Amino acid sequence: MVQLQDKIAVVTGGSRGIGRGIALELAQRGATVVVNYHHNTEAAHEVLDKIADTGGVALAVQADVSQEAGANELIKAAIDNFGKIDILINNAGTTRDNVIMLMSAEDYDTVMDTNLRSAWLCSKAAVRAMMRKRYGRIVNITSISGIVGNGGQTNYSASKAGIIGLTKALAREVGSRSITVNAVAPGFVQTDLTANLSEELLKKISDNIPLGRWATIEEIAYAVAFLASDEASVITGQVLSVDGGMAM
Repeated sequence: MVQLQDKIAVVTGGSRGIGRGIALELAQRGATVVVNYHHNTEAAHEVLDKIADTGGVALAVQADVSQEAGANELIKAAIDNFGKIDILINNAGTTRDNVIMLMSAEDYDTVMDTNLRSAWLCSKAAVRAMMRKRYGRIVNITSISGIVGNGGQTNYSASKAGIIGLTKALAREVGSRSITVNAVAPGFVQTDLTANLSEELLKKISDNIPLGRWATIEEIAYAVAFLASDEASVITGQVLSVDGGMAM
């Protein structure tokens, strides 16, 4: 198992879904984890309790990271409490699906701000601290939708494609300071949001996946933990698809 002892990790959108799984996995591997959340205090503290139960250390920080003040406050909280930031996982995200003719400009802006702007703002705040100590790992959560597109998700697909561009550009900017920037692109993942889909739809989706099944949250977290580790120290500017082969 990749070990992350003495590392301070920030996970945006860390109270539920994939973000929760990433926070738990990083803590399991020895990292101290700052769990960012926007609204759900109860869920965030449930993550803290779960980490504490296994002997880990974690802190919950409420912040709207789609706003500059919120992103700055989050990174400052990590540094004020633990002295540094080693790992940033830009996971915060949302959807507002609809066909483009029925999608409002507000829904477009909400998704772009939550998914892409937050990653840019948090990276900007974290890179300042990482550059001073010439070390850092940034892992951005994109999506298969940002690679191949998905009907009804022009806003979401654009935001996730933007994260890929951000990943590659930032990797070029900060590589000389031993900071790596990579992205993980999940395909279909088993979460609470997909639990109520019909058996017919589940089968239709699975039939288009070469491996014949969806990824688990834990499998996404394993990929993130690897890219956040020193074992991936020469990997940067890459997009790792964790999708059962859908985008190959």
